[in-house]
Amino acid sequence: MRTVVAATGMVVALTGVGQAQQSDAPLGSPAATRAIDGLQLPAPDMPFGGKTERNALESTPFWQPRVAPPEGAPNVLLIITDDVGFGAPSTFGGVIPTPTLDKIADMGLRYTNMHSTALCSPTRAALITGRNHHSTGFGVISEQATGYPGYDSVITKDKATVGTILKDNGYNTSWFGKNHNTPGYHISMAGPFDQWPTGMGFDYFYGFMGGDTSQWTPGNLFRNTTQIYPFETQKGYNLITAMADDAIDYMTQLNTLSPDQPWLVYYAPGGTHAPHHPTPEWIKKTEDMHLFDGGWNKLRDTIFANQKKLGVIPQTADLTPWPSDLLKNWDQLTDDEKKMFIRQANVYAAYLSYTDAEIGRVVQAVEDSGDLENTLIIYISGDNGSSAEGTLIGTPNEVAMFNGIEVPVDVQLKSFYDIWGTEFTYNHMAVPWSWAFDTPFKWTKQISSHFGGTRQGMAIAWPKVIADKGGIRNQFAHVIDVTPTILEAAGIREPSVVDGIPQSPMEGSSLSYTFDAANADEPSHHVTQYFEMFGNYAIYHEGWMLVDKVSRPAWVTAGPQNTNPAKADWELYDINTDWTQNRDLAAQSPDKVKELEAVWWQEAKKYNVMPLDASVVSRLVTPRPSITAGRSEFEFPGKMTGISNGVAPAILNSSYTFTAEVTVPEGGGDGMIITQGGRFTGYGLFVNKGKPTFVWNLLGLQKVAWEAPDALTPGKHTLEFDFKYDGLGAATLAFNDFSGIGKGGTGELKVDGNVVATQKMPGTVPLILAWDENMDIGSDTGTPVDDASYSVPFAFTGTIDSLKLVIDRPQLSDADKGRLEEAMKKAAE
Repeated sequence: MRTVVAATGMVVALTGVGQAQQSDAPLGSPAATRAIDGLQLPAPDMPFGGKTERNALESTPFWQPRVAPPEGAPNVLLIITDDVGFGAPSTFGGVIPTPTLDKIADMGLRYTNMHSTALCSPTRAALITGRNHHSTGFGVISEQATGYPGYDSVITKDKATVGTILKDNGYNTSWFGKNHNTPGYHISMAGPFDQWPTGMGFDYFYGFMGGDTSQWTPGNLFRNTTQIYPFETQKGYNLITAMADDAIDYMTQLNTLSPDQPWLVYYAPGGTHAPHHPTPEWIKKTEDMHLFDGGWNKLRDTIFANQKKLGVIPQTADLTPWPSDLLKNWDQLTDDEKKMFIRQANVYAAYLSYTDAEIGRVVQAVEDSGDLENTLIIYISGDNGSSAEGTLIGTPNEVAMFNGIEVPVDVQLKSFYDIWGTEFTYNHMAVPWSWAFDTPFKWTKQISSHFGGTRQGMAIAWPKVIADKGGIRNQFAHVIDVTPTILEAAGIREPSVVDGIPQSPMEGSSLSYTFDAANADEPSHHVTQYFEMFGNYAIYHEGWMLVDKVSRPAWVTAGPQNTNPAKADWELYDINTDWTQNRDLAAQSPDKVKELEAVWWQEAKKYNVMPLDASVVSRLVTPRPSITAGRSEFEFPGKMTGISNGVAPAILNSSYTFTAEVTVPEGGGDGMIITQGGRFTGYGLFVNKGKPTFVWNLLGLQKVAWEAPDALTPGKHTLEFDFKYDGLGAATLAFNDFSGIGKGGTGELKVDGNVVATQKMPGTVPLILAWDENMDIGSDTGTPVDDASYSVPFAFTGTIDSLKLVIDRPQLSDADKGRLEEAMKKAAE
């Protein structure tokens, strides 16, 4: 037996057996429902309770009763935003207005000590399973998955999600927005689909697959498992609004068709992950407020003062020092830099306010339906700290940053200032803004040892139960505590068996005890928590925190694969008296360091953290078991769209040849033959005004084109693009050596066997193409690789009779392997 806080606000006993039938309808009638003990999911059918005779008139029918949750179980609206630092929203002292988060906090509770994993999909895997991120295979994001249990991006069947558990207990479940918890190598029409939202317990999914997407032209948007492109027909489309519309429509249908059935809505908008894509109205509204004219140093002081005034940090808390050795002070900048950086911050702030406002529409729809009183709303502000992935100066194209390219401020001002935040940018802000939005803490997203990377503001409201309106809770918590909290609030047991598979116990602890004002100061039930990301690690234990000193700033994406924990440079903090990790006690407390180091290793072993790996971008090219893995020759049909990067043949850092047999109709033929990527990086082989053309878009900064001088005549033709690569290629990255990637090469365009254009590219895209775009054949479903040449969908007006791709990937010689292995040994030492 265990106790739970039921929807009535009373503490009740849950035995898990013999719970009362949930409707007045007789058992066996079409309207009958039943509660279950929840230990085995899905629950076995009841024995047939009717009577079967030879004659139907003498027989009694019996319908299986519908499973229903315990009486009074609440609706659940679980909200998580993206890349929002603790000090960004107004609810936790920030200057950016977030009235919806304010509203939830004012009618419920503010949580000031909630933690994430420091990165997107790891946090989300932990959130929906109640287990640590390495336990769920998400030690890093799915695009960096490696072949180890803690890092393969597979949520195994012994870790059922909150969606599965609530669904099998009678809830209707849905997921809107970001899904970064499906392995990239599963995202195709070939599936498998068991790791998609609809395979993880959610009846309905409307959202995008992957880490982020353009909100104006989302190329990776799905309804359930079907790819959709609504922006092609809806003028002024923005996914932030479209997602709220879809969620509201869906909830309206549920409330109409099944008003007594509780629901779980998991609401995960793309805001405020890059690209920052608010509407022009929100940008204008934010610029008129002049929030950032004083710069990032002054902003930190303002936020810190607000936080003490609100009581979301202790009055004794320190403001951690500005890292002048890493980041410039505002008064060191030129006028041009200030102008550009203020624009970046305004667009970011507009995006946060816009996202919060659209969440507000969803909350208002719940209120309008009359369901607000018995709806548990959990609003987590960010899945990690504010992001430092925009480089030290910001970028108009985040894809460029992940390929190691910075765009100078003068180029940003000249070419991108006026269009910053539109569909023509994939924009991100400068690191110092991100550091400021993590006030009062140090560091940013990706850094798991310091609270700037892991501390999230959270608000929980449940009007029918939580009476301490506007209260503040300071207990240590982690995202793994959310699913246990939901289950306890609903009176639903953690299952022992799901789909015949024994379940591993959840690793979080419920926060329901904090709902009662009498427990406002009760010590945290979550006393130990490890942290690890990219080889940076820490352990929280009973109010103390031992952390590995940061050796790689989050904006430096190239680094060594090996990390040597035996030589850890430890910092030690007493969190009970040092809220912001400002006073390092390691030198004066060696025994405590030794004690906590032992706890760290114990937890790391328990939760699949090994092997530690400090590499970042080099993991992007790790070979994975996709449907194209190990193949070098491909033959495609004449039309095929929506092939995700995770399963598309990888041609980066390689030699390759495309060969297309086409038939041109009378009057000529135009259109796309094959493309991968789009406006922010990618390639395309197409016919433009009758002329065969191959274009490489190099990170939106340069376009290299091969164009035939003459238009194709009607009839059959062979088009060929052959590229010879000059470097060693991705093979070097197995040794964390970047010298062989991104090299140039020579391309030849041929028509009917004749070379019609030859050109050398001095450099190529080294690591990754635009992740929210696809490989398309016969048309282009995303954005153009060359806006000057065509507009999407640019369907080919002729016939593609055959299309082949042959890839020749460079191989390392034994001498090269020896050289690189020796270099790695020296680096490890």
